[in-house]
Amino acid sequence: MSVSQALGNAFGPDSILLHPAFLLPSALIVVIAAYAFYSPALNAKKAAVHEPSWKSLEKCPDPDPYVGFDLEYLKTAKTRDHIYVNKTIRYPYFQTMAHQPMEINHWIEIDKDYLRDVNMKRAVIEEHKEKTLNSLPENDDGAAELLETLVDYLPKRYPLLFEPLQGGGIWNKITDEKFPDIDKLEGVPALMVVSRLVQDDFLMGKERADGHVYFTGGVVAHPGFYDFSKRINKSLFDIHEGVPQFNEKMLKSVERTLKRFLPHQPFERSSWEMVDDYNLYHHHIADLKDGETLHESLAPKDYLFRTDHQTFRKLPRSQAMIFGVHPILRRLEEFADTPMIPALLATVHEKSQEDLMRYKLAHMYQDKMLPYLRELNQSQIDRGLISGEEPVADFRDFKR
Repeated sequence: MSVSQALGNAFGPDSILLHPAFLLPSALIVVIAAYAFYSPALNAKKAAVHEPSWKSLEKCPDPDPYVGFDLEYLKTAKTRDHIYVNKTIRYPYFQTMAHQPMEINHWIEIDKDYLRDVNMKRAVIEEHKEKTLNSLPENDDGAAELLETLVDYLPKRYPLLFEPLQGGGIWNKITDEKFPDIDKLEGVPALMVVSRLVQDDFLMGKERADGHVYFTGGVVAHPGFYDFSKRINKSLFDIHEGVPQFNEKMLKSVERTLKRFLPHQPFERSSWEMVDDYNLYHHHIADLKDGETLHESLAPKDYLFRTDHQTFRKLPRSQAMIFGVHPILRRLEEFADTPMIPALLATVHEKSQEDLMRYKLAHMYQDKMLPYLRELNQSQIDRGLISGEEPVADFRDFKR
């Protein structure tokens, strides 16, 4: 099945350290080397800092079973509303990680679009495998552990949708697929099975000897705006070149967080974009050239608000960093009865820093969207949902 068919089915050398001023006398080098070699205490300390024993780290608890979540309930199931539970939209809007601790129950959320998303992912991978599925050798064990973790988690969290297989493996009752002998899989084959189990994409990273975090593999079929294959073997600095303010203001703290958090300390965040179609692999708006705007025939009410729920876990055996991304699409019209959200979105677009909003491609759609948001806001005032005088930063006080 092609991506277009799936869409149709779903919706019609020079180092400063070598400078003479930085070279230590050879005798001193020998002393330092000898001390490091013969000092068990020093080596023990270094090992404790740089090579923590995963066996001594506390693991995440098991999730609670989602009672009543069966195939019938799946037809109307929704995720949590990340606009409220995460800091998805915020004002003042500035560049921040905006993360928070994550309850293990919230690692994998399943909703009514499960079959659409999983089938779309399958079609995308079939058509663009080299761009969506990759695992460097250093990542292969992490990929195996990610699959093992999901196979353990899903039947515990969703016992009516997933069932363990005798001898190891998992039965996905939603797609009616069985995956036995998963303990023999690692690397890309393991990630292929991962792609058939959940709506989430997974990017995977590792800290290397230079102290920086690199992307080492993953399965990413729904990136929307970027080519995942171009991020493999790249550092956080490399992949965020071009992202306003990130490398200057956020890189050190983000990298420090990723290196320090432990397997029992998962966290989450979410981000947003405005898009113009349901092609989660690559949205049409991503191909527009500077000066172009969304097609006139597309009404603002049909613009799509894309939320990417992002989860962060570190696996205890491999120490792989797992970045999960579950994209969720909502038509802008759906916010008509959600107090303060139209006003919040309008304010963020009108008053936020230009470089941030330009990075979000706001100049390609906001001239049509802003009048529509004002209409929705006025309708909420007329219907008594809001007074129109409320600070938009207080939108959570009006959750219905």
